Amino acid sequence: MRIVVATGNIGKLQELETMLGPLGVEIKSMADYPDIPEVVEDGETFAENAAKKARVVAGATGEVALADDSGLEVDFLDGAPGVYSARFAGEEKDDRANNEKLMRLLEGVPPEKRGARFRCVVALALPGGRVVTTEGACEGVIVDRPRGEGGFGYDPLFYVPRLGKTFAQLDMSEKNLISHRGKAFDQAREVIASLRPAGIQNSE
Repeated sequence: MRIVVATGNIGKLQELETMLGPLGVEIKSMADYPDIPEVVEDGETFAENAAKKARVVAGATGEVALADDSGLEVDFLDGAPGVYSARFAGEEKDDRANNEKLMRLLEGVPPEKRGARFRCVVALALPGGRVVTTEGACEGVIVDRPRGEGGFGYDPLFYVPRLGKTFAQLDMSEKNLISHRGKAFDQAREVIASLRPAGIQNSE
C-alpha cells in the first residue's frame, strides 16, 4: 500500500521513512504530488493542524495520507512556541533564527526553570474521510547553547537529562526510541498495519 506523507521537511521525512520502513509500505512525499495546494496551518492545536493537513492530502491524491504536527512547549514561556514552533522567528521557518530567538528569551533563566517538552500528533486520513490521530511527548530541558550536529529544528537545544545528550547528539535510531514523534508513530504503525486487513485499498 501507499501512504502520502504531508511534509516538505527533508529531516522529518527521513525520520518517518525510518519508522515506517519495516511495515513495507510505499512512502510518497509532497514532492511526488506538486499540484497539492499548500495547507494553511491555522489550527489552535497540534491535532487540528495534523488532521487538516492529512484530510487535504488524502482528498487531493485519493491515497491514504499521513500528517503530523509537532512542536516545542517551554514551561517558562507558558507553553510557547507551541503550534507556532516552525514560525517562531518569522514565516520563513528558519531553524537557526528560531533557536536564536529561544536562547534570547531564556537568557539568564536558571536550569530548573527551563523545562520543556516536544509534543507530536500524527493524523492518518483515509480516502473515505475517516481520520485517526495518535500522540506522543518527550520531556527535556532547554540548554543555553546548541549541542550536536544532527537532527533539525530545536534538536540542538533540547536536552534529555537521563541520556545526557541533546536530540542533535543522538543518532536517528536512538532518537526514534524516545522522541515525541517516535512515540506517536509507535501507535500510528498499529493503525497502518490494520489498514490492509480492514480492506482499505489505495487507488492505482
